[in-house]
Amino acid sequence: LVNNLKTVSSRYLKKEFPERFSRFYWKDALWSGSYFISSCGGVTVDVLKKYVQEQDRPA
Repeated sequence: LVNNLKTVSSRYLKKEFPERFSRFYWKDALWSGSYFISSCGGVTVDVLKKYVQEQDRPA
């Protein structure tokens, strides 16, 4: 499910804003290969923020 969301959103963004992405993303991958899943009640906003901040930038 998460991979599908990443694929669809990547294709949409690249199609909708090609001039922005062609300058920065010269590889096919827009998102990193990792993802984080948790139920809404099982994680705090601080945990989510920390996870996002610790992610690598797109390759």
